[in-house]
Amino acid sequence: MQSLLSIPFLFLSLVSASPQVQLGKTTLIGRDVLTFRQEFFGGIPFAEPPVGQLRLKPPILRISLNSSSFDATNFGRACMQNALPAESMSEDCLTINILRPAGIPAKTTLPVMAWVYGGGFTGGDASVFNASAIVGQSVLRGTPVIYVNFNYRLGALGFPQGQEAAARGALNLGLKDQLAALQWIQHNIYFFGGDKTKVTVFGQSAGAVSLAIHFLNPSIHKLARAAIFESGSAGTSENFEPARREGTWQAFVASVPQCAATAGTAATIPCLQGVTNSTLLQQASQVAGAAFADPFPWDPTIDGRGGVLPDIPSRLFAKGQFARLPFIAGTTLDEGTAFVPTTLNATEQIRESIIALFTPSPLGPQSLSSAADCLLQLYPDNPILGSPFGTGNETFGLSSQYKRIAAMDGDVSFQSQRRFWMQTAANAGVKTFGYLFTDPQIGIDPRLGVPHAAEVFYVYNGFALTGGSPSAIQLSSIIIDYWVSFATSLDPNDGRGNSRPTWQQFTPTNQVLLQLQGTNVSMIPDTYRKEQVSFINSIPLVFHHRRSVSSAGSP
Repeated sequence: MQSLLSIPFLFLSLVSASPQVQLGKTTLIGRDVLTFRQEFFGGIPFAEPPVGQLRLKPPILRISLNSSSFDATNFGRACMQNALPAESMSEDCLTINILRPAGIPAKTTLPVMAWVYGGGFTGGDASVFNASAIVGQSVLRGTPVIYVNFNYRLGALGFPQGQEAAARGALNLGLKDQLAALQWIQHNIYFFGGDKTKVTVFGQSAGAVSLAIHFLNPSIHKLARAAIFESGSAGTSENFEPARREGTWQAFVASVPQCAATAGTAATIPCLQGVTNSTLLQQASQVAGAAFADPFPWDPTIDGRGGVLPDIPSRLFAKGQFARLPFIAGTTLDEGTAFVPTTLNATEQIRESIIALFTPSPLGPQSLSSAADCLLQLYPDNPILGSPFGTGNETFGLSSQYKRIAAMDGDVSFQSQRRFWMQTAANAGVKTFGYLFTDPQIGIDPRLGVPHAAEVFYVYNGFALTGGSPSAIQLSSIIIDYWVSFATSLDPNDGRGNSRPTWQQFTPTNQVLLQLQGTNVSMIPDTYRKEQVSFINSIPLVFHHRRSVSSAGSP
């Protein structure tokens, strides 16, 4: 489904006179999007190229360019990852892109929507997200916005693991790239007609996880005033200490011939900085992940006091260490179906998977063993109760255990963490709104139901390119209205655009969600699987608030 969004800005071929923006001493030359009366500026460096001696180091913010003019007519290349051809990737990938309405009057400043892509921290590319529908609808409804997105480092180059990376301050580089991009927006968005005090960050899956991690640091209020988290919370990622994946890092280094001899030493990073073949490094990161059968080998890592992810989120929540900024948070109906293996067919296999993937437990192995047993009791082998939900006894030709673990995985990884985050924020007086996306999906494997990432197509109105049912097209337009309304007024209910139900705020005494379904957009209580989710959230340290109880897939 998301591949339909990967038609990279086809409309950019429809151009006329090139728009220009003066950035310091540099004239940026963009592209005029005639069909939508929009202007595009892309591929603008926001940090120094993280290559050579800057490889595996925190980004160095680049506010200005060292040239009289800069060709900003196209996107920069994607960061290194496994799923793209070599010619479309580069280590020199830290670039930012702006899409704005044409004809913005001088000295006008518009609210900004800044997108962070997902991809399991191993994939993703800003160029595949066509935001023309968002910007266009924002203009039509009388609340124009400027859209921004950017690339950040991925895999081993963006999320090094192990003790050496911790000692050298090299953990969570991809998250630091995101912060650098947001800092660039603060310095420069004014020149594009944007208001730096009205930045709403939004993202999906790993993008939402990233933003939620940033919200654990109250200083994020200097970079954004609100957020939309689509299928991802700070507790969704695999929150472990650096040593947890020491073996993964050593396997990565051992897969690079020039540095294999340094594996297991404290000198791997200087050696890796001297490797000239960046494609080789990307291939090595793939080998390292496969060596440990880890579905998420390059997740964010706990980096201690003063770090980006200083501790497990539940501990930070208890300390009140999180930003008091308004947000929307939501999930799809069947978050787990895209991640769990179809081959599991026995209770003991599931139990062993849970124990293996949540080890080590801060509370000891017995607590994890007990938690696994409780989970299996709360999620019985009954397909009627499994995910995809609402499909009765249908098992899609698979073992009934598939629907069982899909339900479990979706709740442990996404549903419980969204509810935990919203309850924590609401109790602290934060203005927050929740949703559950349930619109039936056509043309996909029915075993997936309404899977992870299904709503992204609607947020970006992919139907403009592919067509769709009238109810799906209408729902897409309604979602854009809610998102833009929130970004421009901090309330999804500004009364502009489509006629739509009032989205009630989630509060301690009114814990409700907006059901996003084409034929039934309505408020529902946030009580589904209350016993199961309450159990998961009662022992957060056992689960590390990790993503998956399976060994397949990536968001």
